[in-house]
Amino acid sequence: MRFFYNILLYFLMGIGFPVFLPLALFSEKRRKTILQRLGLVPLPPGMIRRCSLPSDAKIVWVHALSVGEVISAVPLVKRLKERSHTRHIVFSASTKTGFDIANQYFNDSVKGIFYFPYDLKFSVKHVVEKIAPDVVVIVETDIWPNFLFEMKKRQTPVVLVNARLSNKSFTGYKRFDFFAKPLFLSFANICTQSVEDATRFQALGVPSHRTMVTGNIKFDQEFQFLSTEEIEALMKWLQIQPSQKVLVAGSTHNGEESILVDAFSKMKTEFKDLVLVVIPRDPERAKSVYRIFQTAGFSVGLIKEMEKTSEGQRFDVMVVGLMGILKKLYAIADIAFIGGSLIACGGHNPLEPALFAKPIIFGQDMSDFAEISKFLMDSGGAVSVHDSASLFEAAAGLLRDPIKAMEMGEKAQQVFNANRGAVEKTLGVVETCLEAISK
Repeated sequence: MRFFYNILLYFLMGIGFPVFLPLALFSEKRRKTILQRLGLVPLPPGMIRRCSLPSDAKIVWVHALSVGEVISAVPLVKRLKERSHTRHIVFSASTKTGFDIANQYFNDSVKGIFYFPYDLKFSVKHVVEKIAPDVVVIVETDIWPNFLFEMKKRQTPVVLVNARLSNKSFTGYKRFDFFAKPLFLSFANICTQSVEDATRFQALGVPSHRTMVTGNIKFDQEFQFLSTEEIEALMKWLQIQPSQKVLVAGSTHNGEESILVDAFSKMKTEFKDLVLVVIPRDPERAKSVYRIFQTAGFSVGLIKEMEKTSEGQRFDVMVVGLMGILKKLYAIADIAFIGGSLIACGGHNPLEPALFAKPIIFGQDMSDFAEISKFLMDSGGAVSVHDSASLFEAAAGLLRDPIKAMEMGEKAQQVFNANRGAVEKTLGVVETCLEAISK
């Protein structure tokens, strides 16, 4: 199977190279990652290597695809570090935004942060030989055959954690069962978010003793308490007055801002002092998002650096093009909207506003957070909308009834608090793998 996979991979590379090369040259993101991911340059300076460690040291390689998965991994990485002084953690991400966020969160917690290699045999070997991990932990997704088979050949256990398998993905894998079964059997263990996920993995041929329902580690995010002074400073930074109501739209994607424009236009006719804070998922879209709202006739502020805006200015809309600040901004919200959900993008993490007891609105595509969004809706902590009209009705209803909004936010926070504990269960599985190696 691996032979045919590589034949197909190199065939597709040959076809795609004339297109991919110009994209790589003209895209800043790809220029910064391509050589590292190909394994054509050394690992970052200061990166831990097997040859430099004592014989009893253990290297745990944690990998996350992009921003959402990196943030999910935060409590897991911190607990891994706390458990043993002989354990060294390295961390990889596949995207530049994921890599940047990893540097924000893990700079003091891990022994190296780097880009995950492309799934080419020579790229994988280059990185794996330098690090020689004892255990690999993959968070949620980013499953690559050559990498998994290389780990299996080296008898290095790979644990898939916080795993989810939607019905759509399951159907696709089932169609190519001859490929999917050996792929998933390459994992030493699969820690799933739910019983349904575990059942689907087992239907693909993974033995039941290798699948464990550990829950969703996103519930174990650290509560980032903000003092009254910190919230006031955020409001001042955004030029928002204490008397104003705030709608925070987090992780928005192309196509959603036009829906927000329509809904917000209606809201402003009734709620004159309402401020919309928009944080695009891709910070590089901030200028284009700024222009969308400016063209619609709103006064718009744009923040792309942690700097003060001009004193005395007041805006209808603030566009924030910064990574790593969204969770804090939910603290100032009266209502939170979750982006990536009004278009076919799977949604983003609704637990971040739930941390701060905020009422939550999202669109109908929350497939990447299906269980969490269902918990929130069933509890009354969140509501689903499908277009600008229903978004207006949901937000306006909460703005008209502050008590209802407060109760809704409290219910969202209760869901968050009631489902914690997945990290400890997941750690137990990883620890078992490490202990088995030591014997």
